[in-house]
Amino acid sequence: MKYNELNVSANKNKKRVGRGISAGQGKTAGRGTKGQGARTGKKLSASFQGGQRALVQAIPKNRGFKSLRTPAQVVYLDNLNGLSGTVDNFKLFEAGLIATPFHTVKVIARGELSKKLTLNVQGASKSVQDALVKAGGAFNQTAAPLPKSKKEAESADK
Repeated sequence: MKYNELNVSANKNKKRVGRGISAGQGKTAGRGTKGQGARTGKKLSASFQGGQRALVQAIPKNRGFKSLRTPAQVVYLDNLNGLSGTVDNFKLFEAGLIATPFHTVKVIARGELSKKLTLNVQGASKSVQDALVKAGGAFNQTAAPLPKSKKEAESADK
């Protein structure tokens, strides 16, 4: 089949039913004979099952609330001992401690911190902040970095 042989009509006319025998959709006009579907007036809903209890009514509704916010990625304090200097989302990602550098990261206390670090992430528990100061480091709350668009990435490569 060739492209010019396709029989596609952009503006297809609506089928005009009930216009006589010769029109092809006369007499019952595609509604069959008798019954609720053949009558004019009230339309049947999509869930109607002929008087039988509809499946839509039989299944309970989903209740409650589902949050669309992505939960913060958790990093534990003792995992930071393997890092040094300034620690941000990208450094944690390179170390394999988080799945993606572009989501919120929260550091939670577990174990001890033995190194001086400057922590630049989105959140840290109060006990983590105290441990950082005690070790001689600091905590700076920063926004999660946004991924670069394809256009920005291409212009940076050039």
